[in-house]
Order: sequence, then C-alpha cells, then structure tokens
Amino acid sequence: MREFVATRSEIVITAGEAPKRLDLFLAGRDPALSRSALQRLIEEGGVTVNDRPAKPSQKIRPGDRIVLVVPRPEPLELRPEPIPLAVLYEDAHLLVLNKPAGLVVHPAPGHWSGTLVNALLHHLGRPGGALSTVGGRERPGLVHRLDKDTSGVMVVAKTDQAHRGLAVQFAQHSITRVYEALVWGVPRKAAGVVDLAIGRDTKERKKFSARTARPKLSVTDYRVVERLGATAARLELRPRTGRTHQIRVHLAHAGHPILGDAKYGDFALNRRLAGEGVARLFLHARRIAFAHPATHAAVRLEAPLPADMRSFLESHGLALPADRL
Repeated sequence: MREFVATRSEIVITAGEAPKRLDLFLAGRDPALSRSALQRLIEEGGVTVNDRPAKPSQKIRPGDRIVLVVPRPEPLELRPEPIPLAVLYEDAHLLVLNKPAGLVVHPAPGHWSGTLVNALLHHLGRPGGALSTVGGRERPGLVHRLDKDTSGVMVVAKTDQAHRGLAVQFAQHSITRVYEALVWGVPRKAAGVVDLAIGRDTKERKKFSARTARPKLSVTDYRVVERLGATAARLELRPRTGRTHQIRVHLAHAGHPILGDAKYGDFALNRRLAGEGVARLFLHARRIAFAHPATHAAVRLEAPLPADMRSFLESHGLALPADRL
C-alpha cells in the first residue's frame, strides 16, 4: 500500500471570477481530483474558505481565500518485473514495442505494479540499460501512452535527448500514427474528418467530451477499410492531434462507437457481443512513423492486428445483431 503525505495549497479568488459552487470551482482547477473526491475532502474538513469549514455547495466570490490540504501519494519505488515485451525495434536511444491489450502503461491507483513501466525496467536492467527521466519518476521513458485496452505500437525513450526530440515531434504533430478500430455501424462517407474540440467533461471528470470548460482542438481523419455487412465496419484512423481518448470520443460522437468501449460505447451492445469475442476495446495502434531523434533517419514500424480482432473479423463479423440497424 502506498504512503501518503499532505500537500497544502492556497487560492485567492480574483476579481474576475464569477460566483460558483466551491466543488465545481476546485474541480476545474485540479483535474486530478474528481468532483466526488473533492466533495469528500470538503466534508472531511480538508478545505476551508476564509479560515472556516466549508460545504461543497458554498458559493465562492472574489476575495475569498481557499486553503486545501490534500493527501497525495509519495513517489513510488518502481520495481522491475519480468513481464514479456514484444520489441519491434531497439537501439541505444529508444525502443518501439507492440503493447498488448490489458497492459496498463504506468502505475496509477489500482495498478501500482504489473505495468509497462515495470516491464521496461526489467527489460533494461542489464548493463547499460536506462530510461529517460524527462517524464518524471513514475513515468520513465514515456513520451506518449496508450489506454490499457488499446493494443499496438508505442515508442519509449531511453535518453533525455531522445525524449525531448520525440516530444517536439509529437507537439508539432509531425509523427504519423495510424490506428485501426472495429466500430458499430458503417459511416455514410467512405472517408472523412471528425473535427470536434474536446476536454475534460464538466460533469463526469473521468471522461472527455465536447461538454467541457476547456475545449481543445481535436481532429481525426478516418477511412472505411472493410464493411461487415451493414452492422459494423473496420476503420483506419489518423489523429492529427493527440488528445486523451480522442479517437474514442470522436467515433462515439459520430454515432459509430468502438466495439467493446466500456466508457464511451454502446453498453447494451457490448454486453451482447461479449460472447462473440469482444472482451475489450477493439482499438489498435497499427503504425508509427517519425524521424529518429539522434540520427534523424526515417523510422516506420507496424504491429499486426491482434488475434482477438482478427478472429472477430474472420469468424464473427457477420454475426452482429441485425436488430440494431
């Protein structure tokens, strides 16, 4: 179990801030804390307004002084774990791997071990092995990430120089990323663009959507690769931007949620398809292409479609329930 230490922060409400509920104001300031967590913290006396105990519904106004005392976990002592890795490419500067579905990328609540980071530490535990430190103590080497149930290509930086070089390319959107997804329904257009600004949802803090106080430009190109009757399709997706859950949110917004998506998908359909081999989010990072951060040579690597998605395409594609048309 992790040890926790309390961190104290103070906020003075500025003159331009409109009156609003204390819990809503704090949720917008610290996305790491959900609104329900903040409400518990307030009710337990961890938040004061003008040196007095507060309530979640209390309206804050210009001039108010808010003090938060929040228990935060101390940095993890990361340990190597012998978790197999499918390495596609490796040199002294970086490695590229094919992440399996179900593997969490870095330690987080509920997953303090058994992550990709633990596997990387074991893989690089031999003499000369190392990971970049730019991402922080608990995310060594991680320049980007994939969701737990998303499979496919990931690049990891071994040196700080490589990390910074790759981060610049991600920021400039010069890295090519190609995904494949199996989705409900078939888009009317064989190819198109989903242009929808998204951010952390104002009501459900663990989700992202267009219902947000801080919308960020988000654009995804799609192409229909294969139609599975009239009930589902295999799409190729090229995100121009890299927002959290971008592809999942965009496809759900377009009316074509990814099969098996437990957060943004069609939950009733997911339950019905569980017996058809859809046991997770059917999203796969197929290809990545970038300039090597040290040699500047072009790097292009692919990961084949995983067995569960191939099996669904081969054996269950036409077995989707037709009554959802």
